[in-house]
Amino acid sequence: MTVRSALSVGPVTLGLSVLLLSGVAATVTSSIAGASARDQSKAERHARREIAKARTALSRKNVIAAIAHAEMAVADQPDAVEYRLTLGQSYLKAGRFVSARDAFADALALEPTNGKAALHLALMQIGTGDWAGARTTLDAHASVIPISDRGLAMALAGDPVAAVELLGPAARSPDADAKVRQNLALSLALAGRWREAQSVVAIDLAPTDVARRLLEWSTFSRPTSASDQISSLLGVIPVVDSGQPQRLALNRSGIAPTMAATAVDATAVDARVAAPTAVVPSVATNDAAVGPAIAGVVFAPRREVVQALPAPLLAAAKPRRDMARMEASRQMPPAMPARAAARGNFYVQLGAYDTAAVAHDAWMRAAHRFAALSGHVPQGMGVTAGGATFYRLSVGGLAREDAVSLCRGYRARGGACFVRASAGDQIAQWARGRELAAR
Repeated sequence: MTVRSALSVGPVTLGLSVLLLSGVAATVTSSIAGASARDQSKAERHARREIAKARTALSRKNVIAAIAHAEMAVADQPDAVEYRLTLGQSYLKAGRFVSARDAFADALALEPTNGKAALHLALMQIGTGDWAGARTTLDAHASVIPISDRGLAMALAGDPVAAVELLGPAARSPDADAKVRQNLALSLALAGRWREAQSVVAIDLAPTDVARRLLEWSTFSRPTSASDQISSLLGVIPVVDSGQPQRLALNRSGIAPTMAATAVDATAVDARVAAPTAVVPSVATNDAAVGPAIAGVVFAPRREVVQALPAPLLAAAKPRRDMARMEASRQMPPAMPARAAARGNFYVQLGAYDTAAVAHDAWMRAAHRFAALSGHVPQGMGVTAGGATFYRLSVGGLAREDAVSLCRGYRARGGACFVRASAGDQIAQWARGRELAAR
């Protein structure tokens, strides 16, 4: 602090005047510093009391009180990482995923090596439909997030194949615990590898509990909104949330502001873009298992069995099939003219199957279930993951909004799909002649 004097000081008294002024300056500076320290000390004491009350309220599951006390603590001490983590946990328990995301992002900005903040931020990004952001967070902080947690978070963020590759070696380690194995099992299930998931689950659960766990996961693997899986894992009920109060957001030089608050969109899951190598989460390759009859989960790989029927039976069956087709054609409403879809770089992935033949069969059933698919040329390509080869089935080359609309319509008919970016998709083997004819 600089103290300036308006007095005119003569040569004789200059030394004394300077000395006196210096003393005044020191006194004023000391006084202000003391007041600042007292104010800071008071704010710190108040913040400690408030955060203690917040943690007590959390332990008693009183999330409303926990949020109120944690917000006051953060307002008093905005640079305290642990206070922001407690605030994020309070928001999370209340189902306020957007606010929790903001709080964890602030904590991570303050302490980039905090693995707890990074993991929770990624989970909240998944819960709000930001899969790409979650994968970026997990990759950027891979060294500070435990493998068991990071692997499952990767699977939930749309990359179960990478999750299995990460968790597999960890689960085979001599010091692996049940948490690692069960996270691997769930990642296998989300990758559609149910038989392997069953084997891993059985290591830690009694035989009577294995089937129950897999039935739970069969529903878990088919979310209807972006927040479904995270809310199920954490045991909370998500609510529409506009974000934490702006007054609590970081506003420091060198630290990026928190993400803009957005409301949780119940349909955001339809627009998520999966990693190019991700295998669509699916209970089984048999569509008959999808629906209310969850007990029909199929764990064995699909095998086509064709048995020739005697000629008399074939002759008797033909008239019945013809009559059924005629009746169906009479009952089917006329098709409405479809709007021409804009071309783009997005695809609707319908599944990943053992072989192209199985994928062809799935395509026929999918097109029968949802007539809008028949207007698209099926795309297919082989992918290798975890030593196994799959044939990925999709339709696309669409603008994002068209791909989302198509996937949403297919889901409404009971199908399973998700939207992703192009991954080198090619015309399916069985459809190449059709594409040439269309030209």
